[in-house]
Amino acid sequence: MSGMKRVLIVTYYFPPSGGPGVQRVLKFSQYLPEFGWKPYILTVKDGDYPARDESLLKEIPEQAVVYRTNIREPYDVYRRFTGKKKGTPVDVNTIPKPGERRSLRERFAEFVRATLFIPDARIGWLKPAVQEGLNIIREQHIDALYSSSPPYTCALIARALKRKTGLPWIAGFRDPWTGFLSTPTRWFLPAMIDRRLERSVFAECDRLDVAWKGILKDFHSKYPDIPLDKAHHLPNGFDSSDFPSVEIIDPEHFTITYTGSMYGKRNPESFLNAVASLVQRGLLSVQDIRLQFIGRFGAEVHAMFNHPVLRDCIIVKDYMPHSDSVRHLFQSDALLMIVDDFEGNEEIVPGKVYEYIGSGKPVITLAPEGAVTSVIEETRSGRCTRSHDVESIANIVLDFYTRHTAGTLGLDQRRDIVRRFERREVTRSLATLLDDISST
Repeated sequence: MSGMKRVLIVTYYFPPSGGPGVQRVLKFSQYLPEFGWKPYILTVKDGDYPARDESLLKEIPEQAVVYRTNIREPYDVYRRFTGKKKGTPVDVNTIPKPGERRSLRERFAEFVRATLFIPDARIGWLKPAVQEGLNIIREQHIDALYSSSPPYTCALIARALKRKTGLPWIAGFRDPWTGFLSTPTRWFLPAMIDRRLERSVFAECDRLDVAWKGILKDFHSKYPDIPLDKAHHLPNGFDSSDFPSVEIIDPEHFTITYTGSMYGKRNPESFLNAVASLVQRGLLSVQDIRLQFIGRFGAEVHAMFNHPVLRDCIIVKDYMPHSDSVRHLFQSDALLMIVDDFEGNEEIVPGKVYEYIGSGKPVITLAPEGAVTSVIEETRSGRCTRSHDVESIANIVLDFYTRHTAGTLGLDQRRDIVRRFERREVTRSLATLLDDISST
């Protein structure tokens, strides 16, 4: 480890947090030492995570030094006020969406959230994190800063550390900031404050790292006067070392698997109707197929799983450790990807798309034409259609099923392109950015 440069990574999501957000920073911390950077992690103690995955604690690399600080979070108060059970996850899945019917208490709670918690409900971590960060910088002789957002409070912590120390800083974003689907609708004064915070982060960071290109477009459309060349696309990816060495596939059934969360407009209704139409026409039998859904699902989605035609072939499993979820991908014959089909979602790229691609399994992609369909088509990893096109979905499922029964279902993937999405390669790009900013 001698001679390594040192980076302080500010992140809320870190094991035992589960979910897709934790994987990006966890893999960065695992592979950065290969490229000359020792990671120091500043995160929270006992965070109020939407999902927990205790198994990920074993994946924290020995080289990473982890500091955990206390945080004041408002979600227990929110749960009591809105009548939700203690421990109920509070995230984009459960916070009321625009157009939904809300109780008076929920509307008031959303007003408080939008007015007082700027940029987000983790703002209570700002002061203790900055204090701890300064101690780490002083004691460990840190060379550079990296923040991972959301929550956007992480960016404000790194901004404060940069202002106080002058250290170079890469601001990482997995999602856009103001105006994104998971951010509250604010009235003019808190909205103005939020935009000023956003602008200051984009202006003051030395580099901007975005997980999907739509974030870059969002940044440039809001702040065209800030140089675009400071922004760099470092996609989410997959780690082939996480993949099981042996595939055990149920030979009796054609299994299609979905992993992740579904709620609201992101739901399997059209997909289930498409498969049901094949069953009703005698082209498929429920005895021959398995439709497997793994993750967290809204009540309206659970109701869809009780499909009158398909209920006997639908398997629903709760959120599970990441390693188990990956294993289920490899035990499937095809995978299902669903992206919310409404204006503005064309640029969103869910992180799991890369694990789907890396698995080498054919992907049925239901998404608006855009970033996700481009990466599926570029890598030749499956077939794409719109989520509302029931007939087209049915044709894809029947095509995959027919080729499966004939023993010819497979992919002619562009493995040269797929390899670019290995977590090690993405981390190599981050290390290059860190080298650039720390040498100037």
